[in-house]
Amino acid sequence: MNVKKLGSVLAICLIIGLALLAAGCSEKGNETAEGTETPTATGTSEFSEPVKIGYVLWDGEIASTNVMQQVLKKAGYKNVEITAVDAGPLYQELADGQFDFTTSAWLPYTHKHYWEVYGDRLDPVQTNLEDCKIGLAVPSYVPINSIEELNSEKDKFNGKIIGIEPGAGIMQASETAISDYGLKMELVSGSSAAMTASLKKALDSKEWIVVTLWSPHWAFNRWDLKYLDDPKGAYGDADHVETLARLGLNEEKPNLYGILTRFKWTHDDIQVVMMDIENGTTPEAAAEKWVENNPQKVNEWIGKE
Repeated sequence: MNVKKLGSVLAICLIIGLALLAAGCSEKGNETAEGTETPTATGTSEFSEPVKIGYVLWDGEIASTNVMQQVLKKAGYKNVEITAVDAGPLYQELADGQFDFTTSAWLPYTHKHYWEVYGDRLDPVQTNLEDCKIGLAVPSYVPINSIEELNSEKDKFNGKIIGIEPGAGIMQASETAISDYGLKMELVSGSSAAMTASLKKALDSKEWIVVTLWSPHWAFNRWDLKYLDDPKGAYGDADHVETLARLGLNEEKPNLYGILTRFKWTHDDIQVVMMDIENGTTPEAAAEKWVENNPQKVNEWIGKE
């Protein structure tokens, strides 16, 4: 091959290489513009960095956290970690920046104490569930209707109120109720699972039982239960469930923060997930099922619609 022909070939190869390089840069630029590879403050994509979610082991929060994990995976996040802790450590670790966010904050009543301690170090992003009640509940066949009536029937309850984890806000409210109403009953701490197991055992044999309970909860779908009236307001009015983020998340992971601002659902939504879990489906599989069955809502949260 002579020098002239060799020069022509090299020129053509150079032109082709530059065209391919330009096309690659254009594609990468479009990808960034669509928000799928947004750089973070560290200079890397927020989709590649771990997302850390904290939650409490209440049935509704297990449901919402697993759904959020699946939603974020669908949005393109590579590593979404969920960690269950008690309410106190949840707020502390979120305030310390060890979690990115939680969808488990029951405010303004149930988690009032934790908000008073840590609220100035947290970002209240969005209410994700409205009209959430806590209180004392009994089977509907128990013929009392108020917390004020518990003392007169305490022997039929074996002198016990069956509670959940000792650090839960509802347990603090129950201590307040015991004081306000002068109840001569013991508040038994344990876990949410132990409480519902005790409730099932009592219902199966038509025994009397009083438990700490909240709405939404799958127990109200499965059994005929009722809240006891609370005329002294020891349990407060209805709460809402709020999404809280660590300070700085908005700037460091703006796409994630945008999803959190749009995440809001209903009691009907969350009850579906909770009932699937109670019926034996793993929380992850129940969340995957709900996400697949609700593409319009999920896409709204992600920001595709």
